Amino acid sequence: MAYQILSFLLDVAAGLLGGACLLRMYMQYQRVPFGNPVGRFVFALTDWLVLPLRKILPAIGRIDTASVVAVFLVELAQFSLLWLLTGRLTGYEVIPLLAVFGVLRLVISALTGLVIVYAVLSWIQADSPVVDIIDRLCAPLLRPWRKLIPLVGGIDLSPLAFLVALQVAAIVLAYLQAAVLR
Repeated sequence: MAYQILSFLLDVAAGLLGGACLLRMYMQYQRVPFGNPVGRFVFALTDWLVLPLRKILPAIGRIDTASVVAVFLVELAQFSLLWLLTGRLTGYEVIPLLAVFGVLRLVISALTGLVIVYAVLSWIQADSPVVDIIDRLCAPLLRPWRKLIPLVGGIDLSPLAFLVALQVAAIVLAYLQAAVLR
């Protein structure tokens, strides 16, 4: 029971910090300004980890490699702590691979959350600067789906299609992880 509680708490902490690093990277990639509540939150949560990494890891084009490496390091720390808690002394070489799968799962979860928030905010027509940011982050993701799926009775089903694709990706990822770790 104690292991499950600690595992859950580590997953929440790693998800929050890793998700913030991913959001930082994606906001910079999309050139979304950080002078808003979301940007200030992301900076406050990630500066301590990303800024030192940025001194040794230059950006590759529009991709902030320091943020990407930070996400990996967060996942690596999470799986390392869980590995130590299980008391295993062998097989630790698999931890970096688990961290890679953890990053990919976090990407899928973050995109899922982002699109759900976008869909809910689109229904209520909220007048907030956060709505504009969410829209700017989701528009490039949904654009290809909108070209494939026409409006149905004035309703945009592209977020639903994207969410279904993300769930399929999560299933495939889980299958790949199980196959690789066997």
